[in-house]
Amino acid sequence: MSNIKVNCGNTEISNDNNICIIAGPCQLETEQHAMDMAGKIQEITKKFGLGFIYKTSFDKANRTSLKGQRGVGLESSLPIFDKLKKELNVPILTDIHNAEQCSLVADHVDILQIPAFLCRQTDLIKAACKTNKIVNIKKGQFLAPWDMEGVLSKTTGAKEVWITERGTSFGYNRLVVDYTGMQYMRNHYPVPIVFDATHAVQQPGGNGESSGGNRDYVTGLACAAAAIGINNFFLEVHADPDNAPSDGPNMLKLKDFQTTVKRIALISKTLENAWWA
Repeated sequence: MSNIKVNCGNTEISNDNNICIIAGPCQLETEQHAMDMAGKIQEITKKFGLGFIYKTSFDKANRTSLKGQRGVGLESSLPIFDKLKKELNVPILTDIHNAEQCSLVADHVDILQIPAFLCRQTDLIKAACKTNKIVNIKKGQFLAPWDMEGVLSKTTGAKEVWITERGTSFGYNRLVVDYTGMQYMRNHYPVPIVFDATHAVQQPGGNGESSGGNRDYVTGLACAAAAIGINNFFLEVHADPDNAPSDGPNMLKLKDFQTTVKRIALISKTLENAWWA
């Protein structure tokens, strides 16, 4: 399986390596908020010896309603990304939404993320892969695990590609996590598999003009993924998610983040040291 080192800091991510946590708030809100959140999350992950990649979005272009807040925008975000990398020495992951953004963002981050709703957009994927940055593709809620083979066929020439599972549509406003699907992708694709435990509890459009969700289930879903051998986790985290501009219902509270990653680490370590392993 794939085993690479991110080009910023000492974080490694693969299917058979130490735990990597991709975490941060849904939107980039202010420079101070980003520095505070990244610093606190980094401190917790270091405590447990976990890899850490900071994620945040300069634009949430797929909000449920036109009234939804989208973020501070590309131009304002780039110097903040630079400051995070320089002062905290932390790898940065952010979403891109069109092919033109790829080259503009690439010099300021380490990982370009293809949002789930855009995971089949050929031109966007090809443009991201030309940047010589790692490309993280969110598997669409509407795709089966084996459908990702077609998506991966569009990534020729990429430095490195990851697949992130974030649940599958089940009726209206509901997602379910298919753990057999994650095992399938882990066994069939030579790329790191990441589990997005916070978007997995999202209820798309569930609040009418915004998405709902229930963060109470995040830790349990993440622990179950750790128990089947997943060791890369995507967790949206916020100090006050109930007042966050987006994804509040499914984001982990910062005060609960340590408990979640501690349990993930404990399960992973138990499996690693088990006599039957």
